[in-house]
Amino acid sequence: MCYPTPRELGLAARALADEHPGEVRLRQAGASRAGQPLWVLSVAATGGVPGGAGRNVLVVAGAHANEPVGGATALSLARRVLDDPAPRAGCGWHFLLCADPDGADLHRTPHPHSLLDYHRNFFRPPGPEQPEWAPSLLPADRLPPETLALMALIDELRPVLQVSLHATDLGGSWVQLTRDVPGLAEPFAESAAELRIPVENGPSDAAGWPSPGTGIFVIPQPGSEAAGAFHPEDTRLSTWYHAHRYAGTTAIVEVPMWASDLVADPAPHPDPRGALRMLAERLAADAALVAAVRGGDGVRPGPQTYEDPAAAALLRAVDWTLELIPRIAAEWTAGAPAEATAAYIASIDAFGRRLSLRAAAMLLRVLRAQGHPAAPGLDRLVTGWCEDFAICFGARWVPVATQVEHQSRTVLAAYDRLLAAGLAERAGEPIGRAD
Repeated sequence: MCYPTPRELGLAARALADEHPGEVRLRQAGASRAGQPLWVLSVAATGGVPGGAGRNVLVVAGAHANEPVGGATALSLARRVLDDPAPRAGCGWHFLLCADPDGADLHRTPHPHSLLDYHRNFFRPPGPEQPEWAPSLLPADRLPPETLALMALIDELRPVLQVSLHATDLGGSWVQLTRDVPGLAEPFAESAAELRIPVENGPSDAAGWPSPGTGIFVIPQPGSEAAGAFHPEDTRLSTWYHAHRYAGTTAIVEVPMWASDLVADPAPHPDPRGALRMLAERLAADAALVAAVRGGDGVRPGPQTYEDPAAAALLRAVDWTLELIPRIAAEWTAGAPAEATAAYIASIDAFGRRLSLRAAAMLLRVLRAQGHPAAPGLDRLVTGWCEDFAICFGARWVPVATQVEHQSRTVLAAYDRLLAAGLAERAGEPIGRAD
């Protein structure tokens, strides 16, 4: 099983809609910056018609270009709810098959065999160009069309549950929630254990956040002491919180491409402050190597690079990543906790490695296409970093079908537990500002 491209997702969804014309509908909800269609696949509630009135669930795939499993999961989920009347009892299911098709086309990894394969054609746009995150970084009049289409879809469907399907290159699985969904931790953990996927108990993305169960993290409210890696005030401007206008809840489901048991180690780390200082120093040093290639005399890509849209997008992402790194390194040095688990330090370690590696890999794509003399040296750096990353973390590949299975189970469990907790009873009606 491979990761489908946006075009393959559209063709598969069209075939499913043609097979079930009374229950399944495929429609275009907008267009990307490059004019690609943003496809929404809808499966009607039991006894209803696609797009009919009633409760709705919205599943968003492909919000990050370098996390391709979401599209495969969306198709799998659509087939599951089509075959099982229980999740569709009074509820329509809607799947945005790829929120960023332009980015997905630029990140080409149908079936990577190693971390080096994965990074050979790596792309992840800068934060302001990411559909879900753009509202936290840009004014309303500068939002990209993908973001506007997603927000309009949320306004139309008023979902009781929005699920955003994400993935990490190496690590474990975890779930972020905009509101607690009681009881989700149990089925989530059972699925991960059965499929041999480690559960991250201290992901850097959710540092200090309330955790009602292992691997489940609730985004803290503004003004709380749990700041985490991203400020809650910024997070609450993302499309994850747009569903709160209608009393909905959003779950962000992460699953790894390569698994590492290090991120599941609950043992106390012997020296977290010392470890974070070392990791901050390494991050700064690695970024300096990439920055030297990006801006060094006689090395900086020429003006013709910017006439190529793909090269321009890659370089914007490189520069945004390099600008982000000093702040992160400073936070690690200044805000090191006195106590932390081995899993948390491992997650920070992985996060730092991938930042420099991603910047180097994207820059290498531009230099290689130019036949630039700096490309061979940067290639050796990327190769070495990928090998070290995999070896240090004991990386093991998680088959695509297994990634899809775990995400699908978690989505269905989140909806089931949300209903059981009575959290869907008031959803759907506008309530003004996000609460």
